[in-house]
Amino acid sequence: MTSPGEQEPESAQLVRPYVITNGRGLPDNDQFNLITLVTASEQRQPSHLDPEKRRLLELCSGGYLSVAEIAGHMGLPIGIVKVLLSDLSTDGYLVTRAPAPPAQLVDVSLLQEVLDGLQARFG
Repeated sequence: MTSPGEQEPESAQLVRPYVITNGRGLPDNDQFNLITLVTASEQRQPSHLDPEKRRLLELCSGGYLSVAEIAGHMGLPIGIVKVLLSDLSTDGYLVTRAPAPPAQLVDVSLLQEVLDGLQARFG
């Protein structure tokens, strides 16, 4: 055990993610990328969740977050977070949404016409 201010040995840092996922890797049908948006579903959370899954659901209960944001808040590698998200999504505790598509560029002449019309009407 480490005292405050001491760092964990490197071996402990490597084992922890393995333990969090019970040694599992990403499923073949991994649906999560860095910008996939995730939020908690309306389904009631079970009391038997692992601490990391419970924390992840609490984090996602405030609205949509990207996978990258979730990993940053939790301080875990992306791969580990994806495994946890996949488990929770499969069990119905999370809702995912594709990110908003990039905005299309608008024709500058159209914007100028709108601006001219507003200036003519409102001075």
